[in-house]
Amino acid sequence: HAPIPSLLAVSTLHHYLISVKKRMQIGFIVETAEAREVMHFALLLGYGASVINPYMAFAVLDDMCKKGEIPLDYKTARQNYIKAIDNGLLKIMSKMGISTLRSYHGSQIFEAIGLSNEIVEKYFNGTPSNIGGIGLKEIAEEASIPHREAFSKRPVKDLYPNTVGIYHWRKDGEFHGWNPETIALLQWATKTNNYEKFKEFSNLVNSQNREPNFLRGLLNYKKNPIPLEEVEPEESIMKRFVTGAMSYGSISKEAHEALARAMNYIGGRSNTGEGGEDAERFKPLPDGSLIRSAIKQVASGRFGVTTNYLVNADEIQIKMAQGAKPGEGGQLPGYKVDKIIARLRHSTPGITLISPPPHHDIYSIEDLAQLIFDLKCVNPTAKISVKLVSEHGVGTVAAGVAKARADLITISGNEGGTGASPVSSIKHAGLPIELGISEAHQTLVKNNLRGRVRLQTDGQLKTGLDVVLMGILGAEEFGFATAALVTLGCILMRKCHLNTCPVGVATQNPELRKRFIGRSDYVVNYFRFLAREVREIMAEMGIRKFDDLVGRTELLEQRTDVDHWKARTVDLSRILHKPQEAEKFPLHQVTHQIHPIDDILDRELIKLAGKALKSREKVWISKPINNTDRAVGAMLSGEVARHYGELGLPDNTINARFYGSAGQSFGAFLAGGISFTLEGDANDYLGKGLSGGRIIVVPPAGSKFVPEENIIIGNTVLYGATSGELYVRGIAGERFAVRNSGAFAVVEGVGDHGCEYMTGGRVVVLGSTGRNFAAGMSGGIAYVLNRNGNFEYFCNKGLVELTPLEDRTDILEVQMLLNNHLLYTGSRVAETILSNWDEYLPMFVKVIPMEYKKVLEEQKLEALRKKLEATEDSPQYHY
Repeated sequence: HAPIPSLLAVSTLHHYLISVKKRMQIGFIVETAEAREVMHFALLLGYGASVINPYMAFAVLDDMCKKGEIPLDYKTARQNYIKAIDNGLLKIMSKMGISTLRSYHGSQIFEAIGLSNEIVEKYFNGTPSNIGGIGLKEIAEEASIPHREAFSKRPVKDLYPNTVGIYHWRKDGEFHGWNPETIALLQWATKTNNYEKFKEFSNLVNSQNREPNFLRGLLNYKKNPIPLEEVEPEESIMKRFVTGAMSYGSISKEAHEALARAMNYIGGRSNTGEGGEDAERFKPLPDGSLIRSAIKQVASGRFGVTTNYLVNADEIQIKMAQGAKPGEGGQLPGYKVDKIIARLRHSTPGITLISPPPHHDIYSIEDLAQLIFDLKCVNPTAKISVKLVSEHGVGTVAAGVAKARADLITISGNEGGTGASPVSSIKHAGLPIELGISEAHQTLVKNNLRGRVRLQTDGQLKTGLDVVLMGILGAEEFGFATAALVTLGCILMRKCHLNTCPVGVATQNPELRKRFIGRSDYVVNYFRFLAREVREIMAEMGIRKFDDLVGRTELLEQRTDVDHWKARTVDLSRILHKPQEAEKFPLHQVTHQIHPIDDILDRELIKLAGKALKSREKVWISKPINNTDRAVGAMLSGEVARHYGELGLPDNTINARFYGSAGQSFGAFLAGGISFTLEGDANDYLGKGLSGGRIIVVPPAGSKFVPEENIIIGNTVLYGATSGELYVRGIAGERFAVRNSGAFAVVEGVGDHGCEYMTGGRVVVLGSTGRNFAAGMSGGIAYVLNRNGNFEYFCNKGLVELTPLEDRTDILEVQMLLNNHLLYTGSRVAETILSNWDEYLPMFVKVIPMEYKKVLEEQKLEALRKKLEATEDSPQYHY
């Protein structure tokens, strides 16, 4: 007899015991041969299992060790396997903000795809399931298939498990949307500018989709033909196309620039990804073409996000998550961080760059609204977009984002994603775009918010039919990442994270980059073919303008000719639902968001700083400020960057002094040449994205409290700062200098998580710190005055080492920063330390990341080697 699937058995028992109020009195021990991967264990634990014995996985390990296929003894191999599963579970729990396994037990933080509502209600009660699907009959058949194979009369050797291509394509293995045939056809079509060959490609893809391999393959569109010439032109449709957010770093310079050139040529938009962009690309080339990315992304790591970067954008995208790996921040391995990429990201060559999973200035819709406001102040002409992922409840989030005044919302599906995303995330996190885009669109329509925003979607879109179907489900714009890379030569080796891409697309290796044969013309051909095919389908449907099909789900119907024994159970009625409110509310964007930036303090500052902006004359400004004055300095900095680029103005050109309590984001993105002094206190996000400016915060004149014992600025200060200085006479809140990559700061105490994810710059703390100091810190140096001798307890030493302040260069640097602190703030703490230096020197602790220290030492040795070589080659230097 075939066994009942372990997950079904565990969940059934779990919910039954809950119903009879006995669940808390007993635990489950699950012995199963099914559990192999991390997701299997996560599901069993999430639906109630307390202990899991994956005896088949252990047996396979034992067998492989005995055969010598694993060069370890069984005990070590088993320990490694258990450790890998544990690490995977920790990764999943951390995505959900869960700290203990006990909290994960029975949490059911999953969504079912393809399970009937009857099954869910009876055995997985409380689990969302939006498209229906299989019942007990199909589950029983699924369990019986491997059972019949195992007990068949086939030779035992034929039953040994084979690699079926779950991740990489394998012949006769698991189906992949991108396979050798589709890749070859698309490359042939775009290289030769052959539309007939492209139709071969799209017909093959569409037929494979209908097997079905994608939810969209279960849909038909209704026909009502009109002449093709009545449909809007290709040029208009191409403006709806964008390329995916792939950073220079994840892909090569040649690929990144080819995408930008192509999208600028057709009127679409390319995306920088999370890695900044070289300012040289902001200027037109001699032939008039542009290789500037129109969309500048702001992700959780804030790599390369400077004022100059932001003002050179047509659209600024806030990446909340990525469809292929929701809940995770990006990582760029150190071997892909060369000198140029390190310069653009304001980091150090060879150092691995880690983005935090969340934005540390976004913990609510209100926080998101603040960031949208900040960015709109820096660049009032840019649209602000927010990237979300396809998941249950994304409609509610999208409604909040629309109310936060985003101009555009992207819903990213799980079928996309490069080879750099973790395989467990690609397979088990995120949802198909059909579910996300339909839910977001329907929710926005119901709440009369759809007319305010444009909706964009991405996630393995390939053909004109894909575009039309996603448009009918609610999208107005469409993102293409893998398809665009395929036209440039990508063959989906899935080695993007290893820097070994054999075609020069996803590598920084100079030798491999020489193999890059892609051209922007190929990308242009692809998008022109797409637009042409979209027009043809629109003509078949009787649609003249693309806007006229957006959200019109009555133009679709679910196929009735599906003969697959599982796929025919799927119910797409929720996806195809058209809200009653659609009769009176818009189905696509008809108006623009109103951003409250017309009557803000910066407008006055810009007028008062007119001479500085026009002719670099020094100006002095004095103003009262209150906590409703938000993002003060952001718009002024945008003007400086617009006039003078990355370097900004000479030091102290614009000198502004404020009196009172500053609102959120005081001094955000403050550009070089601007000096702000605040006599009072400040809310959260002070100095966010600091880009060369100087900020000084001191207590109000005549205040009687002791500054070094009181919090004077809020949380998440210097988040993503790239350069500049900050001097604070008082204590800062939590996450001081989080993701700082170049600013120098002195503060007299910090809360929890100080210097988290820091990659550069210097921080001097002249007081106590909260817990978890230096977590994820991979660059820069912090100097902490360990007056109480307990700093080591509060420091997260996972990536850093603690040493005394002994190096002469370090001592001089600390003295210089303390001198500045005393000069700018009149700090009694700084005065006392400098006056009694020998007494306080032993109290300083130097916090430096181990990998960063190693790279700095290698750089010193390299500089010394070059100096010696120069001496040998120049006899006049011999003594």
